[in-house]
Amino acid sequence: MSSSFGALCSDFYVNQRLALKMDLPTGRETVLDLFDRIRRGRPRMDQFRRYDGELALESNPQDGAYEWMALRRTSIRSGCVNPEQLSHAYDLHALILEVAPYYLSISPLDVDYLELMFGFDLEAKGNHDEIVFDALIADGPLGELFDPETCIPLDVAPYFTFALDPERRLQATIEVKTRTSEREIEDDKFDDEAISVYLGLRYRGSLRNINDLKPLFMNMTMAAERLSHEKVIPLLIQPITRAINLRSC
Repeated sequence: MSSSFGALCSDFYVNQRLALKMDLPTGRETVLDLFDRIRRGRPRMDQFRRYDGELALESNPQDGAYEWMALRRTSIRSGCVNPEQLSHAYDLHALILEVAPYYLSISPLDVDYLELMFGFDLEAKGNHDEIVFDALIADGPLGELFDPETCIPLDVAPYFTFALDPERRLQATIEVKTRTSEREIEDDKFDDEAISVYLGLRYRGSLRNINDLKPLFMNMTMAAERLSHEKVIPLLIQPITRAINLRSC
């Protein structure tokens, strides 16, 4: 698992999406040639699977770590779960951005957006919404909106999007996802699911050259790491983790 981020959560993953404006080719030879090329670069990715509307190349999980890529009608997605190092995940995504355009005839004009996401799963027992409320809201101005004697937090899932450049082409999204249902609250029985914290970066717009995808992706990784260290970890992950630990004492 990533030495810096993986130690903070139960699961850490790095996902990527290249969204396109036109449909991808779906010919048997084209897809298999692409997957075979990826497999040569990532030998563990040797499982070819079909899902509803999706063709995927995956590795078998080993100690909670695995990687995958998937083709949908207008997108190429990939992910690396619990990588030993961030560079291991980056290498997978960079390889796909380097070779997929040539196998799938992707033009720079065809690019809708490139997206990078860091995902942090935090194991949490009990009411997720109460945990996030206590960690992020209760002691701030928004906490004054709620009467602690009469209000029960429901659907406490902060979500923010902001631009990182004056042209607003590079945007960051930060989301906290809780998974507690009203039925669980009513029954006072909670599933052992994770609270997820997502940091997503999205670059919108076509490119001048398809070879710009890889350096663009690497610039996005630097921005994602900076935001993680300066904002996401100290302001979201650490307070939520403390709230989880307090409830388990």
